[in-house]
Amino acid sequence: MSKHVNSIWFLIGLQVLIYGVLITGTGIWEILHPPSHMADLGWTHPAIWWGGVLLALGLFYVIRFRPAKSFRD
Repeated sequence: MSKHVNSIWFLIGLQVLIYGVLITGTGIWEILHPPSHMADLGWTHPAIWWGGVLLALGLFYVIRFRPAKSFRD
């Protein structure tokens, strides 16, 4: 009996994808509800940029290393 093992890169991609969703959501929240004080470069909205990068990277890894749809036991 052979065992099916998920790639570690799929799991890392899933984690990066989740982080990307959370960071992008935070960036959108900050645009809709601006803080009372903003850092010097806060107008560039780095949470949106980095969240987007993490979303793209995580999505790439999840699609590229997804588990096989069918396998034999």
